[in-house]
Amino acid sequence: MAQIRSGPAPDFSLADTQGRAVRLSDYRGRRHVVLVFNRGFV
Repeated sequence: MAQIRSGPAPDFSLADTQGRAVRLSDYRGRRHVVLVFNRGFV
């Protein structure tokens, strides 16, 4: 079983649906961030 780490998530960037880079740090300090990873989307 994987070990669960506490604390802030490391910064990373992903492309949005229009190909623009979006970084987690762009949303740091906001109230909520929801991340959704669809396993079938490749």
